[in-house]
Amino acid sequence: MNDPHRKYEIRCPLHGFITLNDWEWSVISQPAFQRLRRIRQLGWTDYIYPGAMHTRFEHSLGVMHVATRLYEAIKKNSREVLESDLGFTQEGLERDKQLVRFAALLHDVGHSPFSHASEELFPLKKDGTRYSHEDCSVAILTSELRSAIEEHPLNNNWRFTAEDIAALIQGSAAAKQGLFWRDLISGQMDADRMDYLQRDAYHAGVQYGRFDLNRLVATTRAIRDKDGGQPRLGISEGGVHAAEGLVLARYFMFTQIYFHKTRVAYDVHLRGAMKELLTNQKFPAPAGGGIKRFLKWDDWKVLGLLAGGKGGEHGKRMLERKHYRRVYWTSETPDKKGVEEAENVRKKLGTLFAAEERAAKSWYKTGRDDDIPVFDEKYDTRLPLSEHSNVVKNLQANNQIFLYVRPEDVGPAEKIVREVKKHGRSS
Repeated sequence: MNDPHRKYEIRCPLHGFITLNDWEWSVISQPAFQRLRRIRQLGWTDYIYPGAMHTRFEHSLGVMHVATRLYEAIKKNSREVLESDLGFTQEGLERDKQLVRFAALLHDVGHSPFSHASEELFPLKKDGTRYSHEDCSVAILTSELRSAIEEHPLNNNWRFTAEDIAALIQGSAAAKQGLFWRDLISGQMDADRMDYLQRDAYHAGVQYGRFDLNRLVATTRAIRDKDGGQPRLGISEGGVHAAEGLVLARYFMFTQIYFHKTRVAYDVHLRGAMKELLTNQKFPAPAGGGIKRFLKWDDWKVLGLLAGGKGGEHGKRMLERKHYRRVYWTSETPDKKGVEEAENVRKKLGTLFAAEERAAKSWYKTGRDDDIPVFDEKYDTRLPLSEHSNVVKNLQANNQIFLYVRPEDVGPAEKIVREVKKHGRSS
């Protein structure tokens, strides 16, 4: 019989050894979690950066590890706030540590093949909104992973239900006191981006995703709201530049890696090929028995179908690397004239036009409930990060427009683009 108190170690190229208890080990051993070994973190990015073959499996372990480091830092730096303002006891803090570890570990278990690249193919809900991978994660942990979560001997102490973890992942009111920890899972300074930025940079072989993780963790704390609201996750004043580095790392990774012109083209082709492979061009809805059908879809299945000649024109282009070529793009933040020029180019391209994609992303949200609070202990002041950093404050959202044509049409398409731009400059 397995020892429920046994510890396991998994070696990680970023974090060294990641330690798991027997309860967590039993959860990651489930088929629904092992499927993440067959879901690439960055879709088809390896066609541009060959080393980017890592998976959601290792990323999920990394997020759990980073979330634990952040949790311990908050306990150390803000014990009095946690106890007096949020009512935590020592037992409550130990309980929520395990809750945070599970939420971090399982937040991505519902990803579709090739991760975000195929997420647009989730079906619509009754209210008209689209299902997300988070919805699938919740459906998986409340069905396929329920017994591993609820029936392990180590749960005798806490009596967790699958819904407890789901509430934290979703940020629902059911998380109650534990809702404070939501920002560790999904926020502007969460464990998810702290792991994926550095992990993706490591495997892609670039330096863009680097930032001072150790400094950021060491300065993380719970900060009281001066107006009497619930404390928020933030940093002490000494962590400002580390937080600034995190925001900038995200900007560089998106503009240089995630929005790379060829990577975006392969996202177009993957969605087109997947529409040929899926019934009604959509993944099964996670409601009811649909989650079991959804779990059968992973990268291996898609690659096998593509290798067998399925996937239509888009599948063929992926196999033969005859991807669409970008012939026109706006600035990162196009003004009205830039948008009009893009529309004019698309119109002039006519039948040569193949696809339009938007590289859209907001790098940092300002405002009371979003801006990372910074606490200066010496003067007892709380100011948002954007007030400390001009770089963060003035970093504009990306809304770049890319226009693509088939590779065989590049020559005449570029001629059209030159004529449009020439006319625009001379007007």
